[in-house]
Amino acid sequence: MPALSILNLAPFRNGETFIQAVDNLVALAQFAEQHGYVRYWIAEHHNMPYLASSATSLLIQRVLDNTDKIRVGSGGVMLPNHSPFIVAEQYGTLASLYPDRVDLGLGRAPGTDPATARAIRRHHDDVAHSFPQDIEEIQYYFSPLSAEETAAQGFSFGPVKMSVPESTHVRAYPAPGLNVPLYILGSSTESAYLAAHMGLPYAFASHFAPRMLQQAVAIYRREFRPSAFLDKPKVIVGVNAIVADSDEEARFLSSTCLQFFLNVVTGSLSGMLPPQPDIETHVPPHILNMAESMMSCSLIGSPDTARHQLDRLQESVQADELMAVSYIYDQTAQLRSYKLLADLVKSGR
Repeated sequence: MPALSILNLAPFRNGETFIQAVDNLVALAQFAEQHGYVRYWIAEHHNMPYLASSATSLLIQRVLDNTDKIRVGSGGVMLPNHSPFIVAEQYGTLASLYPDRVDLGLGRAPGTDPATARAIRRHHDDVAHSFPQDIEEIQYYFSPLSAEETAAQGFSFGPVKMSVPESTHVRAYPAPGLNVPLYILGSSTESAYLAAHMGLPYAFASHFAPRMLQQAVAIYRREFRPSAFLDKPKVIVGVNAIVADSDEEARFLSSTCLQFFLNVVTGSLSGMLPPQPDIETHVPPHILNMAESMMSCSLIGSPDTARHQLDRLQESVQADELMAVSYIYDQTAQLRSYKLLADLVKSGR
């Protein structure tokens, strides 16, 4: 069975404040740590009043400061929005404060609309095309200092102090030499080729874009080139998970998830909404089909039902790790779902 992790967008429940949403994000991380989840990632989104995850690195620090051992990271940093130098500084700082606990997931998309993307970067360049180069730049910032660079800091090697070179490379301190694992996020075959050729782990966003999942994973495994960072392919698959004591309860709870994706399709702005029975009968069929297709990679049902769904998923992709997303309105039911999911995965190992 795969390892198990959580992705959190820090959505507001209807009527919640920003502080309440962040407190819930931290509480869920603490719960995940107690129940054997290996990592907890926070997504980056902008200009979305119902998500608290715009300043991702600050939320990651908040979670790290309130947990002890679970890995915490970005799912992901959207590189079109950021200077690679600043990303290395920020995550180098986090990794210095919380050693061996920080992950850096990197995405190609801006995570927002074009107007907001322009406001973030303040220019009109199509920086998504520089994604591979930006990743290589981040890798450079985290690489160890050369002897010449170390000498330039004023350290000595043996009895003779080395002179400072006339020209030195720019470095994003305190990043040099730190072990911050990089993950490439994607929802297309293009990202699969990139992750494979760079020899990096690959996290597929099948929790909202499942259409190319099997094709992308197959490409990634076929094209993978071992690297200094990874000797064999590692696949993380995003999945919506709503597990309850019965299929009926799980289907009812999942109507919150469906409403979340209906809002995505229609452009509506709201937080997580309470579950509603028979919501499908109130939605135009073409809108409903789009929302349901977005959440087709899901585990919804009792533990037995969810196990069968997981077995079918694993038959097709053999994920090394599941990254679970659970849009469940009732917090007690959400924690129950994550507990049941952890139990059924553990029992299958």
